[in-house]
Amino acid sequence: MKFSIYQASRMGGRKYNQDRVAYAYSSQALLLVLADGMGGHLHGEVAAQLAIQTYVQAFEKAAQPHILQPEEFLKQVMQDAHTAIIRYAHEQQLEGSPGTTCVVALVQDSKVYWAHAGDSRFYLIREGKVLTRTRDHSVVQQWADWGIIEANEMRTHPDRNKITNCLGAEENMFFVESAEARAVLPGDYLMLCSDGLWGPLSGQEIARAVSAAPLPVALEKLMDKAIADEGSHADNTTAVAACWGVAEAMQPASVPVTVVLDCA
Repeated sequence: MKFSIYQASRMGGRKYNQDRVAYAYSSQALLLVLADGMGGHLHGEVAAQLAIQTYVQAFEKAAQPHILQPEEFLKQVMQDAHTAIIRYAHEQQLEGSPGTTCVVALVQDSKVYWAHAGDSRFYLIREGKVLTRTRDHSVVQQWADWGIIEANEMRTHPDRNKITNCLGAEENMFFVESAEARAVLPGDYLMLCSDGLWGPLSGQEIARAVSAAPLPVALEKLMDKAIADEGSHADNTTAVAACWGVAEAMQPASVPVTVVLDCA
């Protein structure tokens, strides 16, 4: 497979970083995964780490070198991560369960599959425009869907951080949303990010920046702007992005390769 990839994370204005991010690939499949531990919940960073670990470990076992039933794989592994978080809370005798968002994308056979829970996002970007993105599981997204607020109010609304779905939540508060696979064309960009990045920025800003410069330069500039715009209130800001296509470097992998970013 030919692709370039970059991942990065910043603490922002917080005292510690609860975001986690990783990617993994075989000779025929590429996995991107990001989790945003919930700051209002005890051990949110542990929940995020468990989500990441569950995915990369499952990929290492299943990508031999192809993932069978990719959509089912993404949904089942997210369910497994949710169960692992609940189990951790029980074993540690915590008063409540840690929580985290999670978003994941899998590319193989020139198609991208994705799934998510919460408000961390997946973007598919083509020719400088957002072709599609995930729909947030949040209070403000619901209000926008119902016509209570305008869509452009979501980014600045005081309740924008209230989510309606996450791993580690009570069973009736957790679900996995997935979408029908989309074709990936040479030159397309795939990006996963936490709300610390997309919150202060428009989709148009993100798409233009990612398409206009090498990924390390583009992501670092986006993080600079997101954090500068939010100042001392800036959230943890994390992203992983890949550019797909024949113009990118070949990424050989005789066995699955995993790269987990150290966000601590």
